[in-house]
Amino acid sequence: MSLFLGKIHYWLFNKILWFENLEEEIIKTAKNEGLDIEGVKSEIEAKYGAKLENKNLEEIIDTNNIHGWLQDRIHRAEGRMAAWTKFMIQNDKISALEKVYIDQAKEAASEVTSERAIENAPEIFNCMNDYILDGMPCDHVNQVIESDEDAVKWVRRICVHKELWAEEGVDVDVFYNLRGLWIKEFVKDLNSEFEYRELGQNEFIISKIA
Repeated sequence: MSLFLGKIHYWLFNKILWFENLEEEIIKTAKNEGLDIEGVKSEIEAKYGAKLENKNLEEIIDTNNIHGWLQDRIHRAEGRMAAWTKFMIQNDKISALEKVYIDQAKEAASEVTSERAIENAPEIFNCMNDYILDGMPCDHVNQVIESDEDAVKWVRRICVHKELWAEEGVDVDVFYNLRGLWIKEFVKDLNSEFEYRELGQNEFIISKIA
C-alpha cells in the first residue's frame, strides 16, 4: 500500500485524464450527430461514476490506498468508454467514433512534437505508452521482444480489457481496432518515416518504413 505519490502515479493519472478526454469527445460527437445522450449519460454515470474532478491528483486521491484508487479509476473510465462505444455502435455511428480516435491521435502527436522531435522507434514507443491505457504498470501487459533505433517489436502478454468490455456486451476486439487506428495515426504524425503494424495475434511493431 503506497503512502506517497511518485512520478509513476502522476504519469498514470495523466493517462487516465487523456482517456477521459477521449470519452468527452465521443460524448460531444454523439450530441453533434443528433443523438439523445442525456438518458444514457445518467445511466452510465450511475453505474460507473462521473469523470474525475478538475483537481490536482494530490487533492482527490486516497493517499492510504494509492494503487487501489488508481486501479478503480481506470476500471470506471474504461467501463464508461465501453458503454459509450456500445451506444455509438447501436446508433450506427462507428465512422464518427473512428474519427474521434484519429483526431485525438493527431492532437496527442501535436502535443508531443510541439516540445521535441521524435527521431527513433524506442522514442515513439515510449511516447505511445505515455497515452494509451493498459491497466496498471504492474500488469506488464506489453513485453518488448526486439528494440533498436529502427524498430520496436512487442507482444501483448495478457488482456486486461476483455472483462470490462464484456460487461457492456461489446467484443474487446472493437476496442483494440479503435485503439489500433489511434496508434497508427499517432505514430505517423510523430514521425512520418515510421509506421505501426500488427504482425499477428498479439504481436505488434513500430518500424521505419522501408
